[in-house]
Amino acid sequence: MKEIDSIGGYKFTSSRISVTHSCLLPTVEMALTAQFQGETEERKRVFDLGCGNGSIAHWMTSLGYQVTGVDPSQDGIQQARASYPDLNLKIGSAYDDLRAIYGQFPAVVSLEVVEHLYAPREYAKTLFDLLEPGGVAILSTPYHGYWKNLVLALSGKMDHHFHALWDHGHIKFWSIATLGELLREAGFASIRFHRVGRIPPLAMSMIAVATKE
Repeated sequence: MKEIDSIGGYKFTSSRISVTHSCLLPTVEMALTAQFQGETEERKRVFDLGCGNGSIAHWMTSLGYQVTGVDPSQDGIQQARASYPDLNLKIGSAYDDLRAIYGQFPAVVSLEVVEHLYAPREYAKTLFDLLEPGGVAILSTPYHGYWKNLVLALSGKMDHHFHALWDHGHIKFWSIATLGELLREAGFASIRFHRVGRIPPLAMSMIAVATKE
């Protein structure tokens, strides 16, 4: 049986922050600031799960965080190493035992990743295991809800939005209810959601901030 390349074949067009990611950053920065308030520089450690081309890791480093990250895309890691050679970013997957390799962190950031994964429960377990008790996971994914889906259908943009011909693209489409269920199953508590980009009912993405007690 012929095997198809996994998400490790995902390609990046550049090492810059994308338009999609740029609208996430104010909320991510707010969540990180709240998590590390009053902490020493040595404690400001963040794991970037699905670091892609390294642009978000670079941005977090510029804010004073010590960032470690992995991504299964060889293309992404190659671009990250070329553009940000001082960053600690390596090939790796949410399906790996990352805690055994890298230890635990006060915060894990994972932006626009979960929608690409065939096994989201394994991803959520890895996210949980990477966190210290009291740690916070900050993850984002495209937002789906009744009004947005209705507008997409009425405007004839469903095919464009769901990208059926996008190799290694989105295969899971999350609502607040389903993503919340995934995180609670994994053991997270105090899950808060923020909708970003456009007005809330038509939001581009949503950000979940979840605590490991």
